[in-house]
Amino acid sequence: MVCIILLWVLIVMYILAHAEIDGPLVLSLVISGVLVLVPIYKTIRKRSKKN
Repeated sequence: MVCIILLWVLIVMYILAHAEIDGPLVLSLVISGVLVLVPIYKTIRKRSKKN
């Protein structure tokens, strides 16, 4: 999970450093963050309930 988050952060940093920042880009980054982080959050929450 940590690798997925780090990879997503690196990709976002690269995009922000090399692209023109506009509305569609920001929206795409927010949507990608939700798609990456929500399943990871749910997995962590599910694991903590088992213990």
